[in-house]
Amino acid sequence: MRSLPVFLILAACATPEAAPPPVAISPAAVHERLLVLDTHLDTPEIFGRPGWNIAVRHSYEGDLSQVDFPRMKEGGLDGGFWVIYTAQGALTPAGFAKARVDALERSDEINAMLAAHEEAITLATTAADATRIAATGKRIAYLSIENSYPLGEDLSLLSEFYRRGVRLAGPVHSKDNQFGDSTTGTKTWGGLSPLGKQWVAEMNRLGMVIDGSHSSDATFDQMLALSKTPLILSHSGPKALFDHPRNLDDGRIKALAAKGGVIQINSIFLAPLKNTPERDALDKRKQRLHEMTPAQQAALAADYAALDAVAPWQDADFEMFMASMLHCLRLVGPDHVGMGADWDGGGGVKGMNDVAALPKVTERLLKEGYSEADIAKIWSGNVLRVLAAAEAAKGR
Repeated sequence: MRSLPVFLILAACATPEAAPPPVAISPAAVHERLLVLDTHLDTPEIFGRPGWNIAVRHSYEGDLSQVDFPRMKEGGLDGGFWVIYTAQGALTPAGFAKARVDALERSDEINAMLAAHEEAITLATTAADATRIAATGKRIAYLSIENSYPLGEDLSLLSEFYRRGVRLAGPVHSKDNQFGDSTTGTKTWGGLSPLGKQWVAEMNRLGMVIDGSHSSDATFDQMLALSKTPLILSHSGPKALFDHPRNLDDGRIKALAAKGGVIQINSIFLAPLKNTPERDALDKRKQRLHEMTPAQQAALAADYAALDAVAPWQDADFEMFMASMLHCLRLVGPDHVGMGADWDGGGGVKGMNDVAALPKVTERLLKEGYSEADIAKIWSGNVLRVLAAAEAAKGR
């Protein structure tokens, strides 16, 4: 029998070198590295509450608020789109005039907040501003309009809001208006009105992103067809998981993605909403929050908590929210999904009732096998890409 060479015998007897252990991924570290934006922060609605200070940590249990600087830091939320919201009123000159005043006052309130806390937060008006501002350690404030009703029939007012920093706007809210039909309206126009089609063109000309949330299916379809740049749904969800008018069917989500758009996942309309006379009474009290002392705000929050303990408004929880996001991710991929939870506007679920809980989303996405690069797109890359596309098309 032929002898083996000595070096082969030694190699065979040698103990194989152990493979290095896999490097553990820290979800918290990943989340901290990411640029995290939410496209629908309704918090400006509560800026005027007596005793409420965005620089101080509040709690949902204490006063029903969901966003402030300390909780943004805790949740790794770098910023997002702060909303100029105006309730729908009469489609009359008087209604338009009142709404215009209300919207400009809300814009002024946001500007006052930015001026009072310039060491902590800065206005952003371009896609490139986000990383520049984040590098300074400050929070990022993009501005959006929810409901273009305050423009009345004067589209030149869009230029004024653009001058004030607004870069995202939707035509409608809960009812049909002069621009088109709402998801919860009465199909007045069968989609966009003639003025609404001009609104789309003016949005494109100014370099503003069109927000399709709250728009009826027909309004959405027509905006998607007419717009020269991609649309964003700033706070919407998939109808496949819960059939509600505010949610979108899979075909339309795919059509949105095919044109480069993004659906920002909402944390409401995930399950049936259960209104009762007792809740309606609390909701009426809530409409006067801006008149309440801190003690009265806390008392209202306690009353909501007591009612939720026996008759919750909805049974949605964090897992249902993630199911909504994961459905859209499987449908159109991480290039077309983002986060718009509707904070301080009705959003929030069990296990994620304010922005301090946002790291849980990153952790869950990592567990689902999404890469850090994918998650970076979901948290901010996609919306900034669409914003940049609108900027590039400005004036065309």
